[in-house]
Parts: sequence; C-alpha cells; structure tokens
Amino acid sequence: MIITACLFAHLSTFAETTTDSTQRVVIRSVGLIGNYKTKDRIILREMSLHTGDTVRLSDLPERITWDQRNISNTVLFVTVDIKTTLTTADSVYTADTPNLTTPVDSAGLAASSEKPAQLAQLDLTVIMKERWYIIAYPVFDIADRNLNEWWYDRGRDLRRTIYGGRLSYRNVTGTNDRLQLAIERGFLQRTVLSYSRPYIDKAQKTGLRFDLSYSTNKEIPYRTQADKWLFVRSDELLRTRMYAELILSHRRGLYQYHTAGVRYNLNEIADTIARLNPDYFLNGQTRQRYLSLSYGYRYDRRDNVVYPLQGKLITAGGGISGLLPGDNFRFVDAYASMTRYWSLGKQFYLASGVRGRVTWPTRQPYYNLRGLGSSVDMVRGYELYVVDGQRTAIWRNSLRYQLFNVRKELSWLHIRQFNTLPIAAYITAFGDAGYVSSTVAEQYQSRLANRPLLGTGMSLDVVTFYNLVIRFSGTINAQGKTGFFFNLAQEL
Repeated sequence: MIITACLFAHLSTFAETTTDSTQRVVIRSVGLIGNYKTKDRIILREMSLHTGDTVRLSDLPERITWDQRNISNTVLFVTVDIKTTLTTADSVYTADTPNLTTPVDSAGLAASSEKPAQLAQLDLTVIMKERWYIIAYPVFDIADRNLNEWWYDRGRDLRRTIYGGRLSYRNVTGTNDRLQLAIERGFLQRTVLSYSRPYIDKAQKTGLRFDLSYSTNKEIPYRTQADKWLFVRSDELLRTRMYAELILSHRRGLYQYHTAGVRYNLNEIADTIARLNPDYFLNGQTRQRYLSLSYGYRYDRRDNVVYPLQGKLITAGGGISGLLPGDNFRFVDAYASMTRYWSLGKQFYLASGVRGRVTWPTRQPYYNLRGLGSSVDMVRGYELYVVDGQRTAIWRNSLRYQLFNVRKELSWLHIRQFNTLPIAAYITAFGDAGYVSSTVAEQYQSRLANRPLLGTGMSLDVVTFYNLVIRFSGTINAQGKTGFFFNLAQEL
C-alpha cells in the first residue's frame, strides 16, 4: 500500500510555506498498536524512521511507505497501517494509510521546546492486526513435483499421496521465531523438526536455525529418460535420507542478509537401485555421507515477499561438500540471481529476473544432479519435464495487470485474526527462456538439455488470505506443447 494523498497534500502545503526545499521535520514519537504478542523491538527493527530522527519532507512519504512494507514482510500481521500526525507552529495535520479503522488521538501535540521552533514535528502510529500464529492441520498431499505432474503423468494415482499432520507455531516468544513439526506417512515416511529465531543478540543482527529430518521411501525415481522421471516400487525400503543442519544468519541494515550453514547428510539406497542405475550414487555405491558448508547472500527490497510488484531481489552463494576424510561425495556449487520489479502505472507491473547455477565436478551422482524442473527453478511451459545438467541459466519475464486489490472486513466473524480478508487478482502475460548444459544428456536420452528452452503464456493470479497464491496458467513451449496448469502456494 502507499501513503494516502492526504499526507502528500499536507506535506506539500507545509513545504510551500517555507523557502527551503530541503525543509526537515522531526520524528517526535513512534507508537505501536495491535502487537499484542509481538515485541516492540521486532517491529521497530523493520523501520528506518525512529524517535528523534530529522527527515527531509521530500523523503518522508517514500520512507513511510517502505517502513509499512517492511513490517508487512515479517509475515506476522494480516494488515499494517501507519497514521501520521504533522504538527507545525499553528496547525496539526493528520493523515492515514488506506483502510485505517482505528483512530489515534492527536490532542495535545504542542511543539517541543527541545527542538528548534522552525521544525515541524511528526508522530507516527503503526496500527497492526496480528495473525493466528499456531496452525496445526492434517496433511493430504501429492508426492510428485507438482500437482500437474500427478494429474497428467501419474494418472491421478491416489497411492502417490502423503498424509499426516503438521504443526507451524510462528512467533513463539514474540520475536518472530518459528517452530515446525511435520509427521507424514503414505508414499513416503518423513519426520521433520525445525526451529528458527531471527535474532539471538541484543543488536538484533544475528539469528539461528536448526533443522533435523528423517525420511524413507518405497518408491523413488531412479533415473531420467527423455526428460521424465522413471520410478520403481517395492515392498521394502528403497531409500533412506537423514540430515541435520545448523544455519547462522546475519542481517545488515534493513535489506541485506548473510547466512552460513553446516549440514551433515546420510543417504542410503537398496541394492535394487544401485543395480538399476549404478550412477545413482556413482560406482554402484549404496551409501552417501558427507559434511557440507554453505554461504548465502540476499538483498531483498521488495514491496511484498509473497507477490512482489515493486523492488529488487539479489541472491548469491554457494557451497562445498565432502569436508571430512571419510566422506564419499565431493561437490562444489555456486549460484547468483537478480530480479527487478517495476510499476508501469495504470495498474500495470513488470518483472524480469535472471538466475544461473554452476556445479563441479562434471561427473556427479544422479541423485545430486539439479537442472531445471527438479526444484523451484523452472521455465514456464515445461512444468512436466525434468532437465538434468551441471549448469543452468534462466531468464523469466512477467507483465501483470491488476484487476483489483481490496480488503474486506468480515464483521460477522468475531475472531480478529480472521475477520479481515485481503484479496487481489492479476492477469499475467509471461515469457521465459532457459538453458541446461549437460554431459549426461545422451546417457539419459534428454531431448531438452543443451538447447534453448522457451515458454510463454498467460495466467490468472489470485493473492488472498494468509499469503495464499492461487494461479491458473495456460502455456506453450518451443516444442509446441501446450498445457493448462494449476498451482497453489502458501507461506505458513
């Protein structure tokens, strides 16, 4: 959301009475309303404006707008609004952000004797509605890469489903920490425990995360043929995976993040898999164990982390695996990406991003090959394909038109965490290009590796309650294959 025209008008009126275009105002106070559980310091950490700051009038609207976005991007609140009260020597101006419903008393805002008389004073009030932080829910999900693969390629086989339960407890101590537990059965048996805390120091710069996972499968893809996974099923366990990971994070300023992680992996497969594909772990091995170190950098200044329309995202990093003498897997990878988001005016928005990844050595276990389609990296139009390779590049572009963006108050629902329903819809035209460099294309009979991949299409995107993004897409790729796809994403 943006600061209302009311605030701009008041600031403009005040500026016109001065002879200096760099006229400044003093932030007299920053008030917080609605953060019943979230600690004040977690919210103030996201703001660039603090009590006592002196700010140029020309900079103020944009800084308030970005502070509002930063608080929203903590994913702790359903709504975030900022109310401003500007005090001059002879008048008081009050302005709200859109849809403000909670009034703030501006009485008694006399000029402070501690500040120069010629400076106006500004009071900021951040008004929030907190989310429901504890979500425990049953799981019934598909085991395939996405719903479209299950629907089109796996015959909608209900045996390929996962059931169980998950617990997501966000903001456990009011510091935006998060505890997650997943117990899943069915197509795979998986137990995952995770806890993260963004700040463990008083300076609120250093964070910590711990993950522990154990999973087993009786059906797995053992190789790729013609850019499709081939599966084998058994009554016995075919694969066991376990890892433990510790990640240390450092946040510099508002938008820069550094992470460093150490992870131990232990993977085992049945003799059946080693016979079907001796390169699964290489050389017919049935066990893979290794310690890895990783580093990541992220510059994230997007207006909305769930569905961004303006801003910039830059990431870079890499890792090295096989650090212990007894490790039987040696691997190095590096990646980088940059995406820009622009507002074109009149409800139109443009996004363009590039991403690349390189890995060494050239000969890698099949299990660790990561091209396009096996993770979040994908050229739209190729949702049903997996293209294995050691080096990848993607260029993605989207032109969006906002149909509407509204916030509905459900007065009949008396639970404050659920009675505000934000909903927006966009028509998106997209065009992507990608390339996978692979030395195993002939071995796995790939028809898409080592050649340009092009995809285009249109989608209807609906962004709604609790960061739920619903997408209906129609696509066509360079091979002339068309498709209609449905995707559902949610940040819990």
